[in-house]
Amino acid sequence: MRQVVLDTETTGLAWERGHRVVEIGCIELLERRPTGRRFQRYLNPGRELDLGAQEVTGLTLEFLQDKPTFDQVAMEFLDFVRGAELLIHNADFDLGFLDNELSLLGEGYGRLRDHCAVIDTLGLARERFPGQRNSLDALCRRLGVDNAHRTLHGALLDAELLAEVYLAMTRGQNSLSMDLSVDHAATAGAGLQAVPLGAILVLPAAADELVEHEAVLKSLDKEVKGNCIWRSLAAS
Repeated sequence: MRQVVLDTETTGLAWERGHRVVEIGCIELLERRPTGRRFQRYLNPGRELDLGAQEVTGLTLEFLQDKPTFDQVAMEFLDFVRGAELLIHNADFDLGFLDNELSLLGEGYGRLRDHCAVIDTLGLARERFPGQRNSLDALCRRLGVDNAHRTLHGALLDAELLAEVYLAMTRGQNSLSMDLSVDHAATAGAGLQAVPLGAILVLPAAADELVEHEAVLKSLDKEVKGNCIWRSLAAS
């Protein structure tokens, strides 16, 4: 399976207000392994960036002035992602901007979902970690992905981090069959040591995550007019 991890940076938070894409970053995965193929372009948006966007990305219109416009890289971008399964964190945000950019080029370009499938990794994270913070930074901390070098947001850097987060977050989907088929005698002879189930690392929730978890429990308490089942399980 061919997957492409994608992220964008923009001039602001709403394409409906005329904001534009200023960077696209993509990482290719083939059968869950990075291939080394990447697509990254800075784009001239033809308008100023909001102050908040400048602070988050470190980008300015002066820096982007000599970069290509979206229409100049559109076909190259579509060729890179076409037929792949796109992995995007909070996909509605990026898709809204990219679909708007494509619409400005004419009806013939369609929408991004016309060219590839899309998986929202934020939705996956919420299913696996309900009631917890599931921003990219929070997931990096929870899953042990090193993001210490992420002082500013960048589309390619965030795509690289998201690729690591996605692989770590979904590794359990096929790990059971791999564990059952492992030859423990062979691994011991090769100098490798199998990790017993009880030795699996458990990361405690951060203080802010515990606060959010308690808020969710309180809302559930109100719905059932008493203690929700999660409190009963914790007490047992």
